[in-house]
Amino acid sequence: MTRSENMRRIMGRNTTPELTVRHLLSQRGFRYRLHRADLPGKPDIVFVSRRKVIFVHGCFWHAHSCSMAHQPRTNEGYWSPKLQRNQERDAHHLTALKAAGWKVLTIWECELKDIASVTRKLVRFLTGAADCSASASR
Repeated sequence: MTRSENMRRIMGRNTTPELTVRHLLSQRGFRYRLHRADLPGKPDIVFVSRRKVIFVHGCFWHAHSCSMAHQPRTNEGYWSPKLQRNQERDAHHLTALKAAGWKVLTIWECELKDIASVTRKLVRFLTGAADCSASASR
C-alpha cells in the first residue's frame, strides 16, 4: 500500500479516540452534540447548554509533545509546515471559542492510555468541580 492510499483512509471524524471519549461520556449520562459546524474548529463534542466543547486530538496530526507524535522523516518539506499550520489553526480556534464564551477541553490521544484519569478530567470539566482551563492547552 502506498503512503497516499494509507493517508486517504484516515478519518477526521468518529476516530477511535473520539469514540472512546464519547462512550465514557455516555456511560456517565452526559448528552452532547457532535461536530457543530457553526463553531470555530467544528468541536468533536459540544455541550450547548453548558457552553463547553471538547476536542479529541490525535497526537500526530496536532503535533502534541509526546512520544506518539513523531516527525516524519520522509517528505519533511510537506509535513513540517502542515503540522505547524494545524497547531496554528488549533490555537486560532481555541482563542475564538473562548472569546465567544465557550469553555474548551482538549483530550489527547496519548491520554487515553489512562482511562480513569481521562474520566476524572471529563467529569471535572463538565460538572465545574474545578477550573479546567489549564487542561485546554498542551
